[in-house]
Amino acid sequence: MKKSSLLSIILCTLFITFSQNAEAQKFSKMDVSPMDAAAYPSDYRNSDKLIKITYSRPQLKGRDLSTLAPTGKVWRTGANEAAELTLYTDMNLGDTKVKAGTYTFYTIPGDDEWTAIISSDLNVWGSYFYDKGNDVARLSVPVNEGDESLEAFSISFEESDQGVNMHMGWGTARVTVPFTK
Repeated sequence: MKKSSLLSIILCTLFITFSQNAEAQKFSKMDVSPMDAAAYPSDYRNSDKLIKITYSRPQLKGRDLSTLAPTGKVWRTGANEAAELTLYTDMNLGDTKVKAGTYTFYTIPGDDEWTAIISSDLNVWGSYFYDKGNDVARLSVPVNEGDESLEAFSISFEESDQGVNMHMGWGTARVTVPFTK
C-alpha cells in the first residue's frame, strides 16, 4: 500500500472520529430562569449545613409580580421545577416538627401574608400537580415592603435566636419564613 493511501485512510478515520465527537457534544442553551441554591450556613467550606433550598430565579422583566406569582394560588416558589428544600436536621415550621429530609417548598402569595408549605412531593414541575394531602407543614407569614425592587426572585438565609430565617424577595415584596430548632 502506498504511503499516500495509508495517510488518506488515517486522516479520513481521524476526521470521522473527531467530527462524531464534536456532534455528540450538544449542550442546551442557558435557562431563562437559572437555577440557584441558598443554604445556611452559606459558607461553602462549612459542610455542617442546617438547611438548603434549590430553586429557579425568574425575572420580572417589566411584568407584575401578581401575574407571575398569583395571589391566593399555590406557587412553585420560583420558576420551572418547584423549589426543593432540604433540612439536614429536624426543624419546626410554626408548631409542626418536620423531620430531616428533602421536600418540595410551595408558597401561596397574598397581599398581606404568604403561606409557606412544606410538601412530601418530590421532583415536581411547577405547582400543577400540587396535592394538599401531601402537606407536611404550613405557616402563614406577613409580607413586608422593601426599599428597593429586586428584578430576580431571591432567597437567602440568616441565623435567628431560635434557628434560621428564610428570606424571600421579589419586586418590593419581602417575606421571612422562620425555621426553629
